[in-house]
Amino acid sequence: MREVVIQIPTIEAEQNIEIDVRINGKNKTIKYRVEIVNWEEKSPSSEDRVKVLKQVIMEHDKDWQLVQIGAPTEENIPVMFRKRS
Repeated sequence: MREVVIQIPTIEAEQNIEIDVRINGKNKTIKYRVEIVNWEEKSPSSEDRVKVLKQVIMEHDKDWQLVQIGAPTEENIPVMFRKRS
């Protein structure tokens, strides 16, 4: 599937986003979920960050697929999922 980039306002953690689109004349709602994953410790190593991310992705609801991992900060990282159709 091709991707279209749409700028959305800054949102809080654990937010759902619904986007209505028309594809070949047919309406479709695409649902996204943004989660902010906090690191388990302050200033974790790269290996610890990867472990936390892997755990979040592996344990996530299988009705949602990983779409994007955002830029990490010292405290957290945003992760975006899309509802499977």
